[in-house]
Amino acid sequence: MRMRLRQVALVAADLEPVEAEITEKLGLELCFRDPGVGEFGLHNALFPVGDKFLEVVSPNEEGTTAGRLLDKRNGDGGYMVILQVDDLADFSDRFGEHEVRIVYTAEGPGITGIHLHPRDIGGAILSVDSTDDWQDWGWAGPDWRDKVSTELVADLLGVTIQAADPESMARRWATVLDRALVEDTDGHRVELDEGVIRFVADADGRGDGLTAIDLRAADGQARTEVICGTTVNLVP
Repeated sequence: MRMRLRQVALVAADLEPVEAEITEKLGLELCFRDPGVGEFGLHNALFPVGDKFLEVVSPNEEGTTAGRLLDKRNGDGGYMVILQVDDLADFSDRFGEHEVRIVYTAEGPGITGIHLHPRDIGGAILSVDSTDDWQDWGWAGPDWRDKVSTELVADLLGVTIQAADPESMARRWATVLDRALVEDTDGHRVELDEGVIRFVADADGRGDGLTAIDLRAADGQARTEVICGTTVNLVP
């Protein structure tokens, strides 16, 4: 079963200034605003990172899941991890086997995504998606390839999730995703065919949540930015 990290979503109290930061600091170009997120009381902005994606969502209604997360974690931060598999129908049998609730099934042009309950895996909303064509991505609109800019960043490499018990959370993700759990000096990680999900101890007192993303620096120079309450590591 092929599996890759395809999209990461951040959540912001105010969408516009975060969009501006992403454009200025990462050189990315807006490709799409998905009207479908309005169902959840949100508006969004989506940016291609090579053939992967960085999204920012923001509540525009009261009482949203995203708004509650902003309150719980005291500000902007990570929101959602979206993985792509090549056989969703076969893979989805695992969710029931491991007592993971499906909270929503999303349908788009040539794409289906299953959103899993964050309480059943921890750290973030996890969506496992499949496309008719492995290279397409229906959530990004029809023209996303025309908006790809790799002047500053060229790829989405990984995410880091912090937790009070990172080993336990990492083990849960590894089990649900049917991937090996790797332990090293930096913590625990789950490796995909493309991308990695790392699990570390809560370092800032904000509780469990997605705290960092890794992007490939096009110029090969390592540096760090903080965008939308999230550490963005640009790595060679």
